[in-house]
Amino acid sequence: MKFGIREICDVVLKAKAAQKVGNKIFYKNEPVIYFDTLKTSSMEGAATTVYAQGGRGNSRLVAWEGERTVTFTMEDALISPAGFMILSGAGLIEASREKTIKVHTTEQTDRVLVDDTAGEVSIILEEKPYIGNGTEDFMYVMLLDDGEVVTEPYIPNVDSENDGGVTPAAFDEDTQEWTTDDVTEENAEGWMIKLKTTDDMVDGDGNPLFIQGSSIVLVDYYTEKESGAQQIDITPDKFGGNYYLEASTLFRNQDGVDMPAEFIIPNCKIQSNFTFTMASSGDPSTFTFTMDAFPDYTRFDKTKKVLAAIQIIETAGTADLSRDRTASAQGDLFKD
Repeated sequence: MKFGIREICDVVLKAKAAQKVGNKIFYKNEPVIYFDTLKTSSMEGAATTVYAQGGRGNSRLVAWEGERTVTFTMEDALISPAGFMILSGAGLIEASREKTIKVHTTEQTDRVLVDDTAGEVSIILEEKPYIGNGTEDFMYVMLLDDGEVVTEPYIPNVDSENDGGVTPAAFDEDTQEWTTDDVTEENAEGWMIKLKTTDDMVDGDGNPLFIQGSSIVLVDYYTEKESGAQQIDITPDKFGGNYYLEASTLFRNQDGVDMPAEFIIPNCKIQSNFTFTMASSGDPSTFTFTMDAFPDYTRFDKTKKVLAAIQIIETAGTADLSRDRTASAQGDLFKD
């Protein structure tokens, strides 16, 4: 039987031992992740050969081979947080009430309120900003002119009352103004912050820089997520782990029949090298997984250790379809 190969693999990695991925625990032999968006996959075998050489011309006389290696490489068109965690050996954190994730964001807005009497400048943000414990500054407000930053960053006042200076706000359709009266977090349409009043809020002619209805500002701040966010921590002491790999593909024989085939690597170690390529042109970035094979037992043969095993299954359309009589002989069954 001869066959050709022109099909990608679908790969599953299974846990070699109990391990934790994010908030989920995977036990031994349990599937950890499936790869069904691969672009290419290949298995490469190599060995080292040394020779005894001598005589005239120092020709090769005897060869010894050893140091056999098997490497499985796959290139994925897409990647998930769990996939990147497996590739890099990083830790995966799911946002929760106990472990929130602070996400950086920038917002450009013209919702600038100026109270000349109180000498206050207030800004309405779309999301609730994170203020910390007051020992560090996490918000910066910069005035824009034709899309360019024209002032030094202003620091919002987070030392006042009302949740550290961040107040839920809503737009009053009757007065056509933003208000904080009787507004709760549940019905908030925005979040009000107030700038610390300083002497440099005027231009060289003494005119105020912030003008309600015309000023546009850029706000750099953080939001706190309790759900719907994941964080991947790449640490210097964590690397890609070991897994049981099974890769399914198709081999096509000379009769044009596709036969299922399975690559099995009972113990593969993922190399922790990775590259993120980000560009606005050309082909999209892909993600390469390179896995080194180590000798181990397959799940159904504990008599010998192997680097890899390849299974080829002859399916219906080949040896499974046969008959024990001819068509004419079958016709005899219908004779009186």
